[in-house]
Amino acid sequence: MNQVAQLTTKHRLRSLREYIDALREIGEIVDVEREVDWNLEIGAIIRRVYELRAPAPLFANIKGIACGFRVLGAPAAVSSAPGRYLSRVALSLGLSATASGREIIEALVEARDAQGIPPRIVASGPCKEHIDLGDAVDLLKFPTPFSHEGDGGRYIGTYGTIVARTPDGSWTNWSNARVMLLDGKRMAGIVSPFQHLGMIHKMWKEQNKDMPFALCLGVEPAISFVSGMPLPKFVNESDYLGGYLGEAIDVVACETVKLEVPATAEIVIEGYLSVTETTVEGPMGEYAGYVWPGAGEIRPVYHITAITYRHDPILPVVVAGEPIEEDHTVQGIPSAAETLVQLRQAGVPATMAWVTLESANHWLVVTLPNNWKQQTGLERDTLFKKIGDTVFQSKFGAVIPKVIVLNDDIDASNTNEVIWGFATRVRPVSGEHFFNHEATSPLVAFLESSEKMSFQTTKVVYDGLAPEEWGERLPKRTSFKHNYSQELQERIVRNWEAYGYKG
Repeated sequence: MNQVAQLTTKHRLRSLREYIDALREIGEIVDVEREVDWNLEIGAIIRRVYELRAPAPLFANIKGIACGFRVLGAPAAVSSAPGRYLSRVALSLGLSATASGREIIEALVEARDAQGIPPRIVASGPCKEHIDLGDAVDLLKFPTPFSHEGDGGRYIGTYGTIVARTPDGSWTNWSNARVMLLDGKRMAGIVSPFQHLGMIHKMWKEQNKDMPFALCLGVEPAISFVSGMPLPKFVNESDYLGGYLGEAIDVVACETVKLEVPATAEIVIEGYLSVTETTVEGPMGEYAGYVWPGAGEIRPVYHITAITYRHDPILPVVVAGEPIEEDHTVQGIPSAAETLVQLRQAGVPATMAWVTLESANHWLVVTLPNNWKQQTGLERDTLFKKIGDTVFQSKFGAVIPKVIVLNDDIDASNTNEVIWGFATRVRPVSGEHFFNHEATSPLVAFLESSEKMSFQTTKVVYDGLAPEEWGERLPKRTSFKHNYSQELQERIVRNWEAYGYKG
């Protein structure tokens, strides 16, 4: 049996519309027919949806916008429905709506050993139903929201995939980065030197050429997650996703640049990212949960040469901010999976890695078996140096400032267990391993201005492993799951309503 055939079976959703249909079947979509304003109202509604863990809103009637143009909010947020907390994440990745965090991580990790499948170029696709060129190009026709009080502008790229290719054509990168409207034909956004988009932009700059790009909005749902996954440089996200799904992604050629884009995308914006022209972009309410006062930052300008889109296009929108939103699910979860791969490659016997969603991408939890010393032959300090070096020197390491290491009796994807484990197992001082002058994203919330300018800060790995004097046995946990026999647990669950509780 080949590697692809061994992968976890996936139920692929081939477009944003198929995904919306799947969400509607389980009650995770609300059709908003009442007229709403793109100026703050849409953003405020989506923020309340996040905080209530309510179904995703699909706005169909937007003030000042042509009939048929729609917005999908909170496309991959978490749910309050019992047993379906991660349903939007799981369905996006072709898994059951009831899949657990561990099952999602294992599916992503499993695919890293699969043979990649390159995308398949097709003649046309739904994204070509409308083609605007030249004077017809107008970004302002789309229902781009002004999301937060204090934002520097309207952000069209909050849940989009940016396609870019190296000048020699050897590497095609799919990535996520915020993009702000400037006017009907220009945009600006973050192009971080720590991210692959910034690396490729630098290659074009060295040749004194503007970089061709395509911003794809409303792609099939798995693409968004893989675009947020910190795969190694020179690895094509499209190929990894083909291996994950067991079949190629259909792509179509752009109209004005030499790139290919997902055929079922709702909206594709083509053009060139300037290597010389810059403007002020931001500020924007970001994933850490704050919008900083003052002016934005100097960013490169995107010039638009074409827009293609579907009939009645749907613009997916993330309103970044306090957890939990898509910056935490779509970046955090696949990044944890890739970090788990890298830890194992470094010889760390990690059983799970998870970015605690409520931490706004500031906590990475890693679990180890209690016989880690027998497996590795390492002393405790050496183990923690290896963990810190592996995480903080990785691509995702620039985002994560704090790593919590616990025994794997803790479910890393269960925030309640992580908090309890951190509180009761990490010793002050001796349980803290500091790493100085580590690379950091300037979006990490607690940084001082000098750290933002230098892109360096101090990071920490917390040791929550059992004391070695305990040996390989942990004390019994006094929880329902861990302290009582399976037979007694099943009897209590079976008789729950008889005790007077609702099922």
